[in-house]
Amino acid sequence: MAVLEVDEGDGAWRGPDMAQRDDWIHLLTDTEIRELETAADAAMDRDIATLSADDFVMPVLDPVLAGIRDDVVNGRGFTLLRGVPVALWTRARVACAYWAIGTRIGTPVTQNPVGNVLGHVTDVGGDADNPNQRGHQSSDSLPFHTDIGAEIVGLLCLQGARSGGESGIVSAAALWNELVSSRPDLAALLTSPFYFDRRGEGVDGQDPWYEMPVFMPIGGRVVASYVPRFIRSAQRFEQLPRLTDQQQEALDLVQSLADGPRFKLEMDFRPGDIQLVNNLVLLHSRTAYEDWDEPARRRHLLRLWLSVPDGWPMPEAFFARYGTDPQTGRPQGINLPLGVTLNAPLTPPVLRT
Repeated sequence: MAVLEVDEGDGAWRGPDMAQRDDWIHLLTDTEIRELETAADAAMDRDIATLSADDFVMPVLDPVLAGIRDDVVNGRGFTLLRGVPVALWTRARVACAYWAIGTRIGTPVTQNPVGNVLGHVTDVGGDADNPNQRGHQSSDSLPFHTDIGAEIVGLLCLQGARSGGESGIVSAAALWNELVSSRPDLAALLTSPFYFDRRGEGVDGQDPWYEMPVFMPIGGRVVASYVPRFIRSAQRFEQLPRLTDQQQEALDLVQSLADGPRFKLEMDFRPGDIQLVNNLVLLHSRTAYEDWDEPARRRHLLRLWLSVPDGWPMPEAFFARYGTDPQTGRPQGINLPLGVTLNAPLTPPVLRT
């Protein structure tokens, strides 16, 4: 068996320890909110998808966001930015302000085949188990997982659900360390490739699946790509080998540990909150929810997928789904069909069936 090393970085935390701290929460001050409003308003006559960090002047917020970026990329892997006045601002201003923050953290990448770089997490009648849809289009529970095309995931809460929809995060490094200690056989297995379903988001010439390990140790750290729904839905392709009992056990053990009280951090996620999560080193989850009857009150989050051009080294296997951005050398988001351009809609796209 290969030598398995634990991850001793700052990202190897446990939920109960984090729950006793609040240094991962930043409450926006009145001065910061005014600056954010001014910066957003100055750029609102332009297409959001064309804007970069240079288009926003934020001298007060810049050092704050630089610290948050370092925490997310190199430290514990997450932060909660609280206090965006979503009830008072127009959707256009909120989206532009959110984009301004996102450009200080990373480079937005595409989230779907229609070119959205500003995504919408809301129930549009989707089914998380439908192999041609994604879980964020439904009100279903989303067990612990990583997103499929991002280094950093940003979520801004516009509106909460009537009940449910609670957010949870867990350190992949802490889970990995536990596996290395207690089940090194399964830890080793999870560093071997699994087949993942592309869920209809491939382009011509690609197989409808790809291969990637769940855990990828690199440079004393460990990168995770844990999407059990996509691994299991790949079994619909007869050409692929069946998951072994040991592979099933390994996937289930990761989920069981993540759900357990020793590792999980449950997060109070309110309207106006921005959750920033390092998608390489954390798993996140959401409980099922019941929504409001009125469309204007329904649960709705805005999502950013961000790459980090100056981020730490990436395992080659991570590029299996979408390849490499030729300009940055980082993951580039969803591959777009010919003729599709980047766009940032203020309303959710139509559900694919």
